[in-house]
Amino acid sequence: MLFVFCACAEHKTSINQNKEVLKVIKPEWVDKVGATLNNFKNETYFVNDFGAVNDGTTVNTEAIQKTIDACEKAGGGIVTFKPGVYLTGSVFVKTGIQFIIPNGVVLKGSENIKDYKEIYTRVAGIEMVWPAALINVENQNNVVIGGEGIVDGQGKVFWDYYWNLRRNDYEPRGLRWIVDYDAKRPRTILVSNSKNVVVKDLKVQRAGFWTVQVLYSEYVTVDGLVIQNNIGGHGPSTDGIDIDSSKWILVQNCDIDCNDDNFCLKAGRDWDGQRVNKPTEYVVIKDCIARKGAGLFTLGSETAGSIRYVYVSNIQGLGTKNGLNIKSATNRGGVVEHIYMENIKMDSVRTFMQVGMNWNPAYSYSELPKEFNADSIPEHWKKMLHKVEPASKGIPTFRNITINNVAIEGAETAINVNGLENSVINNITLNNVQIKAETAGQVSYSANWKLNNVKITTKDGSKVSLENTTEVNFPDTVYYQEKK
Repeated sequence: MLFVFCACAEHKTSINQNKEVLKVIKPEWVDKVGATLNNFKNETYFVNDFGAVNDGTTVNTEAIQKTIDACEKAGGGIVTFKPGVYLTGSVFVKTGIQFIIPNGVVLKGSENIKDYKEIYTRVAGIEMVWPAALINVENQNNVVIGGEGIVDGQGKVFWDYYWNLRRNDYEPRGLRWIVDYDAKRPRTILVSNSKNVVVKDLKVQRAGFWTVQVLYSEYVTVDGLVIQNNIGGHGPSTDGIDIDSSKWILVQNCDIDCNDDNFCLKAGRDWDGQRVNKPTEYVVIKDCIARKGAGLFTLGSETAGSIRYVYVSNIQGLGTKNGLNIKSATNRGGVVEHIYMENIKMDSVRTFMQVGMNWNPAYSYSELPKEFNADSIPEHWKKMLHKVEPASKGIPTFRNITINNVAIEGAETAINVNGLENSVINNITLNNVQIKAETAGQVSYSANWKLNNVKITTKDGSKVSLENTTEVNFPDTVYYQEKK
């Protein structure tokens, strides 16, 4: 862990020392994000005094929840642990409580899905009944989840369950589109319908599903988390931090190594997402590291409620597949706009700028096989099959994106941006962008790009291919073949 924190410090220094003169003028709302906490009571409640056993094998769900409930009844305070390893299922932290997992404590998630209480929530853009997270903050205010201890989701049993169900059952029957929703796996930390919540300093690993989900909430700060999900395998959908139909959110000083999107913004999927119609807006992500994962910064694919007013600054990517990754599908709808990124450095990336509106068709488009009776399928299947009408409401819109001060080494493709004939990607600004890649890539169905000091170095000497574009011009002078 010492290496991780040293890397964080080195990362911040190196980017700060290499900033170009040109900068994005931060939107006026940037300094208004994040939690504002009220004073907490000082009384400390140890879970051990309520029957918790630190042997790593006793399931302590009831004892931990009793401690939380007693603390809340007394007006709040600190709930914490004596050194040791604690096994538990879902616990629910309440208003006025600091839930502290100190150094020397490991909180392990149960490997039995029955230890996670089922709740009505939203998962991957659809509202449905699903297991609660390991640590939950639901309908609360003024809460801290923190400490320097470890939260271990022990997710591998859920990863294996998912892959077995998908490969051996669902995919052969044409059900790839629904397996992610039927293979129930616990998230690690959920903040839902809550306000003024801080999640900080923990080391979180091996999530069964998403690691941290901030859902339908406002004024939340996620600060200083180290997330390591690629321990003992590569779990499916082990996103790092997902901001989901929430606003006024601050994410900073985090270091994420996962097997899906590192930092991801979402706003609902398809018909159900449009029914809920809650945007993600006013989000700041800064001073972070993204290691292995599908996207350093991802928008989508759940875009139905719209994603807007986002500021991302001072991020380093080390082996992350994509830099800016905007993805949606033609049944999602929604608008992605007013996105600002600056001071980004990446090494060993697949594609720096990956943008598309027809993402992963086998997953994105639902079709019920003939063997099923539409009247007897589960309710969440019906939501997934419910058509967006008129079909034009399903077409997403991407516009008004500004990217400043980017340095990319070791990319496979520099840029891969594809709009649609009926949804042109509009008003993209690139300033001081330098990319070294195997090949340049392409831009299609796009308009009104403004480029200043954009240099793409390609090993194959290629240029960005342009198709069905207006006012998109990459000057010939910015291309040159990398010397051997």
